[in-house]
Amino acid sequence: MLQAMSLTLPRLALAAGASLAALTSLSAGPAAADVPSPFFGQHRGHHHSDADHLTVTVRGVSSGADGTFDVQCHPSGGSHPEAGGACRALERETRWGRDVFGPVARDSMCTMQYGGPATARVTGTWAGRPVDATFDRSNGCEIARWDRLVPLLPEARA
Repeated sequence: MLQAMSLTLPRLALAAGASLAALTSLSAGPAAADVPSPFFGQHRGHHHSDADHLTVTVRGVSSGADGTFDVQCHPSGGSHPEAGGACRALERETRWGRDVFGPVARDSMCTMQYGGPATARVTGTWAGRPVDATFDRSNGCEIARWDRLVPLLPEARA
């Protein structure tokens, strides 16, 4: 019943002529104002800050890309060998309502393939939010998750 009411309230508000902004604040709740926009660049109105800073630790990559690297975005810099590309990969994968560093969903159907022993840990802050994520290449879903963030994470082959 509560769910039905929450779906009906926005419809009633729209029918009564409520503005979209008022409707968004009604349905999203007070926490929505605290969520930073994940879109970057002047075209989205996001003001860049020193908050976009990550530390990437990589182990087991056969290409010799193992190590710990800092990535600073907006502007790009740090000790990462491809800081600009790493920032572009993050921006490309950042979507509102989806954690770019989030784990593979528990109910995902993943191919049983092994992508090698590479592992990575990413910590820091992205889009004003704390990051502490681990990556591996233990199955098809994890390989795809890793590959979406190349070159933040180095290209790895089994």
